[in-house]
Amino acid sequence: MNSPARGAVETRRVLWLRVAIVVTILVGWEALARSGWLFRDVVPPLSKIGAAILRVLANADFYGNLATTLMEIAVSLLIGGLAGLAVGILFGANRFLSRAFESLVYYLGPTPKIIFFPVMIMWFGVGPGSKIAMGVLSCFFPVAISVAAGMRQIENVLIRVGRSFRATTWQMVTTIYLPAMRSPIVNGVRLGLGVAIIGTLLAETKLSNRGLGYLIIQAYATFDMPRMYALLIVLFVLSIGVNAIIGRLGRARYPGAA
Repeated sequence: MNSPARGAVETRRVLWLRVAIVVTILVGWEALARSGWLFRDVVPPLSKIGAAILRVLANADFYGNLATTLMEIAVSLLIGGLAGLAVGILFGANRFLSRAFESLVYYLGPTPKIIFFPVMIMWFGVGPGSKIAMGVLSCFFPVAISVAAGMRQIENVLIRVGRSFRATTWQMVTTIYLPAMRSPIVNGVRLGLGVAIIGTLLAETKLSNRGLGYLIIQAYATFDMPRMYALLIVLFVLSIGVNAIIGRLGRARYPGAA
């Protein structure tokens, strides 16, 4: 069997495996919902969750809260991603700064960022600023760590060529560093997006009257479990979609690339 045919067979096998996993989860969920092992509506039937999804999508207020959360996440990703990119390049290009500070980034990276939320409230207030700050703080570390590691994987010959042409720092970054680190940057942004979503939603659940996090915690507080699961599923689907778009953009070829 030639390589393209073998690749097509493998792709179909992966697709069927994914479908089987999803079907297994749905069947298991429905069986658990109808078993009576848990309190009523803790694990609602799929029919109730589906109806709740339709109600959520038909509610105009949902889209206002969605816009609030998307804005906070987008600004968080922009600020945190650019800051992480700059720091990662700096660590990768300067051995002294890397030895002095990079270990601190690695130590602080796994720290639960929610512990800083009271500080963010004092600094930025109870409005969107504190939620964006939480997203920035969450997003910064995976991007910085990924970019710093990617800088060390750049072939030395590329760097020597840039220096031989007396390229400026900006030219080195835009023509050598960034193109050579596309995969680490994309991976860092995808990880940063995930933790930015977590940080922003956690902040919204703690102190907010807008956003998807607020809607989710409100549904939980009123024990409207179908609505809570519906909101989580919608958020999950949106996250997968954005992540897929970032991955596709990362795999796109640069204009003029061979």
